[in-house]
Amino acid sequence: MKLDTAPIRAFLDESHLALAERVAEFATRLLAPLAEPVDDAAARQQARDLLAQLGRAGWFQPIRDQDWRACCLIREALGASSPLADAVFALQALGVVPMLISDNEDVRQRWLEPAITGQAMASFAMTEPDAGSDVASLGTKAERDGDGYVLTGTKTFISNAGSADFYTVFATTDGAKRDKGIACFVVPADTPGLRFVRPLVLSSPHPLGEIAFQKARIPGSCRLDKEGEGFKLGLATLDRVRATVGAAACGMATRALTEAIAHAKSRQQFGRPIADFQLIQEKLARMATELTAARLLVYRAAWEKDKGAPRVTLEAAMAKSFATEAAQRIVDEAVQILGGRGVLADNPVDRLYRSVRALRIYEGTTEIQRLIIAGQLIK
Repeated sequence: MKLDTAPIRAFLDESHLALAERVAEFATRLLAPLAEPVDDAAARQQARDLLAQLGRAGWFQPIRDQDWRACCLIREALGASSPLADAVFALQALGVVPMLISDNEDVRQRWLEPAITGQAMASFAMTEPDAGSDVASLGTKAERDGDGYVLTGTKTFISNAGSADFYTVFATTDGAKRDKGIACFVVPADTPGLRFVRPLVLSSPHPLGEIAFQKARIPGSCRLDKEGEGFKLGLATLDRVRATVGAAACGMATRALTEAIAHAKSRQQFGRPIADFQLIQEKLARMATELTAARLLVYRAAWEKDKGAPRVTLEAAMAKSFATEAAQRIVDEAVQILGGRGVLADNPVDRLYRSVRALRIYEGTTEIQRLIIAGQLIK
């Protein structure tokens, strides 16, 4: 499915226009035909296969380059063709960006190249049973032990848990200091004491699960942040990646709108295509308008970061909150237009319906994004 760059042209360079064509062709030809995995085990295998495929094709390179408009274009194309491929891309970005913006060259030397080439699967381990939106209340502890640390605690709702080759982990070195006591580590999956507890199965197959650190000892060289700046490193990562979540939502919404238009033009009722009926036309018009508005917010945020803005907290929060909420509405309307076909498990719109919902939660819920927006305005 072609990426329509006309509405967002003002935010793109010539190189982005060429990339949009290439990635759309790749996603349509190779990813769209893939069947949805039937269970968690199949999802894990397909995610690993997609990691290698995306790596060979060079689609992770914009993460290394921190070209956020390119990352948005890639996630739009992946979201439209394969929500699982989009999730694989998202986790590589979340796992890699902290090491890119840290001063730890040893970690980059060990993990960056394998991650960018699709040979090492990344994971981002921040959420805990009692710490979601309130990141500063992390319970996982990182205790000094000579020149290293001992990690103890549980992480849940972790994408690629049990499949990742390394985890970018946030833990507290001093709970009394709250956010100032949080540190960030890159932990190899084969670290003794790191255990995959269980998978968490979603309605749209995706490698998700829970991991536990049972006195897992890691060298001090695994730490990415300077003392007291782990929370800041996490926020800086989300600041960069958050708008790309909105891009994935736009990709899913674009696919849903495309499917809805095609169905409306072919489906005959009362002797004419349902596209002739004004109620259907009103839905399509609103869907297209919301999608264009969402894309403009997404690419504005990515453009600001690419052009050197030190922070895009406000722009990224607006982009993610609006785009993911709009995409949910667009996909839901597509289901309504398709009618019974829209809720069949093998219909792409049903898959989108199950996939798009999570985007309103991860990397900061819509409610948290609105608090961020309000906080920035008041400041």
